[in-house]
Amino acid sequence: MSKQSPFAREDVMEAYLDSLLKEPEEDPGDVTARTSRLLEQAAQQLAESGLSADETLSIEETTIKPEVPVETPLPPVVEKRDIPSSVEAEEGENSDAQLIEDINEQAFSEVSAGQEGGNIPPEQKIPLKDTLDSRFQALFFEVAGLTLAVPLTTLGGIHQLDKVGPLFGKPDWFMGVMIHREEKINVVDSAKWVMPEKYDENLAQSLNYRYLIMLGDSWWGMACEKLVNTVTLTKADVKWRESVGKRPWLAGMVKEKMCALIDVSELISMLNKGLGSNDQTP
Repeated sequence: MSKQSPFAREDVMEAYLDSLLKEPEEDPGDVTARTSRLLEQAAQQLAESGLSADETLSIEETTIKPEVPVETPLPPVVEKRDIPSSVEAEEGENSDAQLIEDINEQAFSEVSAGQEGGNIPPEQKIPLKDTLDSRFQALFFEVAGLTLAVPLTTLGGIHQLDKVGPLFGKPDWFMGVMIHREEKINVVDSAKWVMPEKYDENLAQSLNYRYLIMLGDSWWGMACEKLVNTVTLTKADVKWRESVGKRPWLAGMVKEKMCALIDVSELISMLNKGLGSNDQTP
């Protein structure tokens, strides 16, 4: 997590996620202004207190070396196992590739076991909560100090981010296309898409995207700075959204971990329509 991130304070993170879950009654411009004030206030409090973001980090960071490409295809179903919450650099050059391979194996195993959350057509509008078992695993990853999570049943895989070729005439959150094994992957600037009200030139310069979180069976991938860990959750661990309309991509908030749980089917649907995170869906 960047030391400049206002999300270093847990109460600010919780307030921000709560504001995303609620349906705003005022004009969207007022919502953006209110959120900006919240972030500005948090940054000022952080500077006055003299605390670093590392001193208030609630989720253990993962140290991963982005040097070894992943070329091993997904294996057959394997026994589920927990992924370590951190990987020390001295474990060797293959630690990064091994972590990605392990998470990909887990995701493949979850889907193969009969959980079809990742294959549900977006137009069916089935709430994510209704597609998950009472206990499910989720991948936690970090973007600009904000922790996001996707259920492994809807995770299409993880790639290391390579050269991205920009395309003209696309939304500003569309980074471009990355070629992976002769296939074209649409890369989303996750910070700009998820939190446009926070995105500015300073944030853009501080981002260090290293990974690509693939969304279900689509060719959409979210740029990611850090892989945190995989966690087994229960439905009771999540504060689920209670209404439809704004931000259908946000299924809920994992309260204990202070992170946003993504509804991948809804997110894919919005990306296919060229919509941003705060845009109203048809």
